[in-house]
Amino acid sequence: MSAEAHDHGHDHEHEHHHKETFITKYIFSTDHKMIAKQYLISGIIMGVIGVGMSMLFRMQLAWPEESFKIFNILLGDKWAPDGVMANDIYLSLVTIHGTIMVFFVLTAALSGTFSNLLIPLQIGARDMASGFMNMVSYWLFFLSSVIMISSLFVESGPANSGWTIYPPLSALPQAISGSGLGMTLWLVSMAFFIASSLMGSLNYIVTVINLRTKGMSMTRLPLTIWAFFVTAIIGVVSFPVLLSAALLLIFDRSFGTSFFLSDIYIAGEVLHYQGGSPVLFEHLFWFLGHPEVYIVLLPALGITSEVIATNSRKPIFGYRAMIMSILAIAFLSTIVWGHHMFISGMNPFLGSVFTFTTLLIAIPSAVKAFNYITTLWKGNLQLNPAMLFSIGLVSTFITGGLTGIILGDSTLDINVHDTYFVVAHFHLVMGISALYGMFAGIYHWFPKMFGRMLNKNLGYVHFWVTAICAYGVFFPMHFIGLAGLPRRYYTNTNFPLFDDLQNVNVLITTFALVGGAFQLVFLYNFFSSIFYGKKAVQNPWRSNTLEWTTPVEHIHGNWPGEIPEVHRWPYDYSNPNHEEDFVLQTTPMKPGEEVLHH
Repeated sequence: MSAEAHDHGHDHEHEHHHKETFITKYIFSTDHKMIAKQYLISGIIMGVIGVGMSMLFRMQLAWPEESFKIFNILLGDKWAPDGVMANDIYLSLVTIHGTIMVFFVLTAALSGTFSNLLIPLQIGARDMASGFMNMVSYWLFFLSSVIMISSLFVESGPANSGWTIYPPLSALPQAISGSGLGMTLWLVSMAFFIASSLMGSLNYIVTVINLRTKGMSMTRLPLTIWAFFVTAIIGVVSFPVLLSAALLLIFDRSFGTSFFLSDIYIAGEVLHYQGGSPVLFEHLFWFLGHPEVYIVLLPALGITSEVIATNSRKPIFGYRAMIMSILAIAFLSTIVWGHHMFISGMNPFLGSVFTFTTLLIAIPSAVKAFNYITTLWKGNLQLNPAMLFSIGLVSTFITGGLTGIILGDSTLDINVHDTYFVVAHFHLVMGISALYGMFAGIYHWFPKMFGRMLNKNLGYVHFWVTAICAYGVFFPMHFIGLAGLPRRYYTNTNFPLFDDLQNVNVLITTFALVGGAFQLVFLYNFFSSIFYGKKAVQNPWRSNTLEWTTPVEHIHGNWPGEIPEVHRWPYDYSNPNHEEDFVLQTTPMKPGEEVLHH
């Protein structure tokens, strides 16, 4: 197999000796390193739009009925007459914010960037199995982003039935303003997004299985690669189910079918639909929707494993246990989707089955958390920004995960279902944790991507303000959720019951605005460092993995000459048999040296 990989690599190298133009190098590139940059910069742009929307609707929640000039500037006279936000556009902002952050930022930008960058580099391959398919996968993602953003400019407004687009709101164009063309564009955008995701995932799987260099057995793979590999498998299993849900929804909307509709009345008029069930849509949606949490989280956890081991100068604790926990999470995450539907009239026995499988996920998740903590324990910690974000991820993964135990119990969930408690839980465990993983990855591999270093001091400012504001936003939400405040309401002041919670909403919004504004520090650091950052050395973090053996200047094919051979696992830090506190994977074993393994 490795001989084939070498041959493939040399052929690949000879193919690319012709001069590349600007278009073939930077736009329609088939080089995995360039495609990783395209994903990252597209994801950052989508992230700015998604976070910007959350700022707008947080201002509406904190100061309802107030007039803000910025509302009028950004939303126009139709949606914010005299600077007061209309209720329909509020729900649209929530819908598109959720869609952008879950799919376009945390799924595509995180997996697309780091799977593309690291899989060939860390397994010792010249490129992805199919460079062309990789390029097409990025451009489908780009097209899907453009369609999603274009839905914001539709006359009747963008989709506004929540990011979960439950029927009948999403299935009947006459049900709500955003169920017209805006909803159709949402569905078309997601169809392209799923095609992109599937092409990328299949490419990652084939590359990891077929193109590993000589000596790179599966038990010598870095945990990053295990995480990307298993994430791709979950994506291939579950994304087609969402595609089927979207296609059936298009049929219901446009071709008069009744997959998700039954006995509908609008303004006294009886519609002709019968026999369908909106609960069927919930099953199809959440069969992707729950594995999606781990499609988002696993790459971040893989990045954290790499960063924590490197910056603790210690071998990762329990390497095989970490792999087993990734596999267990992947399996369990596909059989727990029903816990999103505890109050949909589900049979209590079935509810108890989903409760059991949901609570089981706590075991492999705890294995990961404890293994991170034990790796940090008595390590020679290098507290650079990447390490701080990784430790931050461990913190939010634990605090967010604990509230999942409450939501995963079918009886306790009834009280807090669809309240801000749920918002707090999944933003901490999935949103913030995955963003921290993404930031850790950017700070750690920026020198590899751009050949320059990020400003460390700006990185510290970015981390501390982000960490304080993230908890400032989502920690109080648990309490207003326990008080019964429902999510997705345009204003809470219509209910005297919730008057006392308004001050908490103001506090949350203040933290959100400060945290959002300080992301500009990161954006400045990122874009200025690409051009003006300090030049990077070949191995700035003194790390063991193969990507740091490639030259700083990018070449198509990654290594000049032969692909290096691997002799040891990737976490040989502070090995007593060697003078240096790190030993590259390419370093041959000394005579009589024992494998310090797992």
